[in-house]
Order: sequence, then C-alpha cells, then structure tokens
Amino acid sequence: MASNQAIVIGINEYRFIQRLKFAKSDAERIHSFLSQEIKFDRMFLFTDDSPPIGGKSTEPFRSNLLRVLRQIFEKPFMKDGDNFWFFFSGHGIPHNGQDYLMPVDGDPEDIENTCISTNLITNYLRSCGADNVVMILDACRSGGRKSGEGIGRQTGLEARQTGVISLFSCSPNQYSYELEEIGQGAFTYALLEGLGIRGRCATVEKLNQYLEYRVPELVSQHIGTAKQNPYTIVEPFNRSHLILMSQYASQADIATLKNDAYRAQVKQSWDLAKQLWIRVLAAASGQDMEAIEALEAIAVYRASGKTPIAKPSGQVGDELLKQKTLKTESFEFEIAILSPKGMGKGKTYEIERCLASVKCFRENLGNGVILEMVAIPDGQFLMGSPENELKRQRYESPQHSVIIQPFFMGKHQITQEQYEQVMGKNPSGFKGAKKPVERVSWNDAVEFCDKLSKISGGNYRLPSEAEWEYACRAGTTTPFHFGETITTDLANYDGNYVYGDGYKGICREKTTEIGSFGAANNFGLYDMHGNVLEWCQDVWHNNYEDAPMNGSAWINDCDNKYRVLRGGSWNRIPVYCRSANRDWYARDGTYNDFGFRVVFSGFART
Repeated sequence: MASNQAIVIGINEYRFIQRLKFAKSDAERIHSFLSQEIKFDRMFLFTDDSPPIGGKSTEPFRSNLLRVLRQIFEKPFMKDGDNFWFFFSGHGIPHNGQDYLMPVDGDPEDIENTCISTNLITNYLRSCGADNVVMILDACRSGGRKSGEGIGRQTGLEARQTGVISLFSCSPNQYSYELEEIGQGAFTYALLEGLGIRGRCATVEKLNQYLEYRVPELVSQHIGTAKQNPYTIVEPFNRSHLILMSQYASQADIATLKNDAYRAQVKQSWDLAKQLWIRVLAAASGQDMEAIEALEAIAVYRASGKTPIAKPSGQVGDELLKQKTLKTESFEFEIAILSPKGMGKGKTYEIERCLASVKCFRENLGNGVILEMVAIPDGQFLMGSPENELKRQRYESPQHSVIIQPFFMGKHQITQEQYEQVMGKNPSGFKGAKKPVERVSWNDAVEFCDKLSKISGGNYRLPSEAEWEYACRAGTTTPFHFGETITTDLANYDGNYVYGDGYKGICREKTTEIGSFGAANNFGLYDMHGNVLEWCQDVWHNNYEDAPMNGSAWINDCDNKYRVLRGGSWNRIPVYCRSANRDWYARDGTYNDFGFRVVFSGFART
C-alpha cells in the first residue's frame, strides 16, 4: 500500500515584514483536505498556532523548520509508488540568484541567514525516496514589500533538474492575491476546487489546466484588472500524466499512464517503467493484470538480465494466430513520439524514436507483390474525442467505451501495385507502385476485399469504424498517436496549417509512398494520419448515440448511401487528421485522396 505524507506551512504573523490575512487558514484547509479527503497517513502542519507534534513545537520559525527537515529527511523513508507533498503559503523573496521562503522570523534585510532557500527544500524532498514529489508554493503574497521579480524562476530550474513537480501560484513578476470576500488566497482556493469535487482533476496536467483558467477568473472577479497566472513545472513531461486523485481518474487517464509505461519499457528505461506501472496499479486499485504482468517481467529481467518483451495492451487471440496455414513472424519497427518540452507558452516538441516489435503475416498476391498484415491485440478503449480536445467536432460524441476483439490490419494503406494485382486496373491520379491507391469508392474497396478473399481463402474486409480508431490510437488518448500535435516530418497533410502548439510545415500536394516517414504507431501501423482517407464498413451516423460497444460495424438505422472515411489525407488540414476525426461520402464517390486498408479476420469456413 502506498504511503502519502506531507509538510504544510502557512504563516500570517510575520515579525519583520507585512503580515498576511489568509495564509494560515489556506494551510489549514490544505492540511484538512489531504488528511480527510486523500487520507494522507503522515502530516506535518506548521502555522502560527498549530499544535505540537510529539511534544515538540510547530511554530514556523527558521531554526525549527530546519530541524524538522533534517530529522524527516535524514535518510530515505519512502519508495516507488509513494507520494510526498510540500505546501507553503506565505512570503517568498529572491536574493543573489536564489529563491527563498520566509519563515515567521524571516528578515528581508538578512535573507541568507533568516530565510530558507528553495534549493535546500527541493534537495530534501528528492531524498525522501518517493517517485512522486509535489511542491506547491503560494508565495509572493499581495501586501508584502515587493520590488522587481518574485520567486519562481530559479526554483523552476531546480524543479526541472530534480524532477520535483512544482506548482507556482503566479508568475515571478506578479502577486499572489488574497481575496477578502472568500477569505482565502485565490490560488489555494482554486487548488482545492481543482482537487475536489468541482474540478475533479485526476492528473497533474488536468490540474494545471484548471488552475490556468480558474485563478485569473477569480482574480478578475474580486480584484479587477490585476493579473495572476499560475504555472506548473513538470520534467519530463510525461510526469504530468501522473494521477494525483485516483477517485477521479478516467479510463483515458489510466490508458495514458499505461502508454507512458509501455514506452518506457520499449526504451528499456526499467526504473521509469517500474514507477509508471506501479502508478497504473495504484490507480486501478491493484486490479490491473497488465500492470501486474509488466512488473513481474521487469523483476525477472533484473534477476536474470533477460530483456522482457514490451507489448501493447492486450493479446492477439491464439485461435486467430493458429488458423490453418497462417504463419506469423515478428517484425521490428520504429515508433515516433512528439515529446513536449516545458509547459504553457514555452512548450516545444522534439521527435523521440524507439524500437518495438509485433507479429505479422505476409500474403503473397503474385508477381512479387506482398500484402503485410499486422496483429492487432484485443482490448478496450474510449472511442470519440473528450470534450476538452481542441477543435473537436460534435459528431465525435458521446465518447464511449468499446471492447475490441483481436484482428489483423494492413501495415500500410493498399498500394497501387496491390490494387492492380487483384483488380487488374489502377485508377490513381498520383502514379507510383508503392503509393497508396486513390480515386477508389467504397464499392471499389469492398469489391477488392471480396476478390482478395477468394484468391487467398481468407476473410478480408474493411475495418469497422471502431476497429479503425482503436488501431489508430494504439493505446494513446492524445489527438494523434504521435502526441498532442502533428508535424509534416512524420505525416503527409497540409502543413500550411497547425494544430495546437505545433509548427507550420510543408504541403506536398500529392500522396507519398507508404511508410516513407519511417515511423509507425504502437501497433506497427504506418500512415494512420494523412496521405489518403481510409474507407470503413460503417454507414454514416451524425453521432455515437446508441453506437455498438463491441467493435462491430454500425450499418443499421441510417441512410445506406453514405459511408465513413477516417484518418485525413495529403490535402486535409491537421485537425481533420486526428484519431477521433470522422468524415463521410457517398459510397459510389471517388476522389484523389480516397483510399483504404484492409482487415483480416480469419479463414473462410469450408
């Protein structure tokens, strides 16, 4: 069972600087929330009149706080999966390139000898042994003597170096306001909302998003034109996916954490992978078999030195793998991830690559033309886009859980040489044997599947819309399987436009050869975003109300004329290339960005 501990400090009655009104009560509210709502098992509260702990004073003067810090952090006392929080509400001040927190006896004219540096505190926090350490600073309180820049800049650098998740109540050049009407500081009031029933912020990322809009809103309502913009430092960025409030965690939150764990395992970052799988297990109340198996595999590796095989969520059904003469082999591929660096306006992205492997089989179409089919594991996912996804469309709702059975899907979009080998013709405008076939209707794609099934003796078909999105996401919950945005370095779309914090790229104005970007998703599928739109089996519906929850195609109760297209294309802007984006067209219609890929669901019965 995870251990949760915290130090909470709140000071009103400063001796040598202007007193505050609500710092003490803010600390008391935080202490109450952590002990009663999250059930922290060990708490240290230091306020102007907090009760003694073990018969020792908790008055927040410098020597007392330093004594407690030395005693608590004398040696590591926590482990992976544990949580340690540090909350400070009071005055903070920068001095000679260092940030300092002011105890009750802090003297602004003798900072080094009477205050406590945040560098000392972050070093103590990191030494506790917990892999999830959170520091929350509600300093730079309004009413204090402040000239020039406040604290935050140097502490932010230290947080990036030490991995301490750090939340700041305002930017270094701002005040952290106390609000008379509500009797609290604006930041701590919003913080408790975000962690509580109103905000229901399960993860660091969601809490940061809540604070970014809620704190300025409160200040605007109660102060007027004043500015207060909180921010969060999280390094590496995937730590922002850590679940703070498991009772509010959605399946999507847990799936994102699983994906981070899987990626760490693929990259053989065993310590990080272990930490993340422990977090998954905690969020799932110890009932997640995938996390249990992954932790067991890592333990075996550490005992034997034998590298465990990292697998995406789910397993390919044995019955499907063993049917008749279906011979599978493993193939290695490269996954590309757009890894964000920093948060807010300073966020940038870097392409990180790692290797993975999956099962596949090869269908010989004749004349040296090969169709490669990748094993897609069974699993469960949330189909559609969440309400907070940027530029989402109304027909991507409601988001709903779907269970998927194992199947095989084309590693690539059907190429012109494959189409011509089966159909005896090539309707494409952008000619090239290894380019995806285009100018094909839904009827053409179905006919191709029927002919291929007869040639091979297998059941080939178009994917259902649910299968397509499940395969595209491959365990991710972000708008693209690459991450929060997309780049023309990894996909073929209209790069004159951007999505989110992305960058402009190029518009190639034509299709590209399959797999030419050298990067697949976690399931080993290429070009799921862009190049050509891909036909699905389903009849078009305006939303997901009453949609199947078993992964089957939705072909009833609507006009049979229009069918679903997915994935975006070379001439679509990035918002229309998202994993959740849906498109439709008449089943007999063709265009120079309409293509498809196929699914294999077993051999025909004889």
